[in-house]
Amino acid sequence: MTVVALLSVAPVIEGSMASEVAKAVAALDGFDVEYETNPMGTVIEADDIDELMLAATAAHKAVDGDRVSTFLKIDDKRTTDTTAGSKVDRVAEELGREPRSASDK
Repeated sequence: MTVVALLSVAPVIEGSMASEVAKAVAALDGFDVEYETNPMGTVIEADDIDELMLAATAAHKAVDGDRVSTFLKIDDKRTTDTTAGSKVDRVAEELGREPRSASDK
């Protein structure tokens, strides 16, 4: 996979956004993407930018509300294949250990 992105979609509302965020994440299932949700967003991997953009658009549209805020950061590495996991592995090599995660606590 060559396109990796961080997607965050949220309604601008008071209280918990969890049910609306879940709708955005569920919308990704209709596309040829891999994803992993974390506390700050969802990391998405796709073979091409078009599929990634379609998935991000579907996630944005899946959220109900008068106002929806979407953040999309894309790393489109065009000369080599990469994955989100390989990016983390490379950081681990530099650290000499696995990076800590929230689930380690």
